[in-house]
Amino acid sequence: MCLNCLGFAWILAVRTTFLRVIFLITPQNVTLAALNTNYTLTWDWDGSMAPNQDVTFTTDYIDKKFDWTTVCDNSSRKSCCLTEVLHHLGMYVLRVRASVNGSHSNWTQKPFWPDKDAALGPPSRVVLYPAGSVLDVHISDPLTSTNSSMREIRSELYYHIVYWKGPAGVHNLSCQTNLVTLPDLKAWTVYCVTVQCRSNYFNKRSSFTRPLCMQTEGSTMVWWNILLYFLGSLVICFFIMLLLFCGFYKTYNSIKDKLFPSGQLPKHFQEYLSDSHSSDLPRLLTPESELLCDKVMICPEALLKPHLGRHSRQGSSGSSDSGMYSSGDSSGLRQPGSTQSSAGPCDSEQVTMQDVAPEPKSAIADEGIMDMCM
Repeated sequence: MCLNCLGFAWILAVRTTFLRVIFLITPQNVTLAALNTNYTLTWDWDGSMAPNQDVTFTTDYIDKKFDWTTVCDNSSRKSCCLTEVLHHLGMYVLRVRASVNGSHSNWTQKPFWPDKDAALGPPSRVVLYPAGSVLDVHISDPLTSTNSSMREIRSELYYHIVYWKGPAGVHNLSCQTNLVTLPDLKAWTVYCVTVQCRSNYFNKRSSFTRPLCMQTEGSTMVWWNILLYFLGSLVICFFIMLLLFCGFYKTYNSIKDKLFPSGQLPKHFQEYLSDSHSSDLPRLLTPESELLCDKVMICPEALLKPHLGRHSRQGSSGSSDSGMYSSGDSSGLRQPGSTQSSAGPCDSEQVTMQDVAPEPKSAIADEGIMDMCM
């Protein structure tokens, strides 16, 4: 009895497996994801009908020539890309089937008209630019599978713009240009913008873009910017001129210190080199003064000490004349080339310039003469 039951169960299992392999179910939920010019066919298939079996799928399409063309042959994926083989103005019939170990399911077919059935995508990019108290919206066209503009396919394409500043301030605007200035906006107010592509041919509407928000500016802000820039430039110019002036002043003082030093000659040197006490002009040499000074000899101080002592005694004796120079008569001056014997390098009337230079006036006042070595 039990053996008969086991045999019947085994025969039933083998028969069920054989029937599942022979009569495979077709792919289910066949859909076509079509956006602009991108087309992808997808489907579902119950894998429990052939457990532990390798299932493959084949996808074909037929066009106006009524010839089936295979796109995806024995693919393990549950999708097939048809973007590169379908034209957006064509009309097609698509089909897909499953295969297991050489057995095939029935075909699942789906008609497809790209120009009508394909969805329209949103703008590829939306950017907001503030322009004073208004906003400029720059819209980029939706793109095809080859990254070209959808306007090349749909020339009637236009944009629907929705902008608002709050729940109660929603505005709508339609345009065909890529650059739009939103009107009737308030200064210093935040507005949000979203854009949708539209085509009246087949009445297509894309999804809205992600909302973008930006604050408007105003004329007050512009004037404040101008004023701040002006004041900033004045401060910068002031510091530049200050640095240049400091550099010039330092250079001027350095040149002045080198050309016109602050040190002055001693007072007795200035009196000796000047014509008079009240004059700053230097003493000028005349031809007569050059004739009187033929030759000046500077003698050592050791050789002059005895003679200077005798000369001092002569000055103090009160005699009327020393024999060489006379205060009343100029005939006592020694002439060049006179024959007078000398006891050494300098006689008793010869003195050094060091003894005469410090106090020239006192020597003349005492004796009225100046002894020089000629």
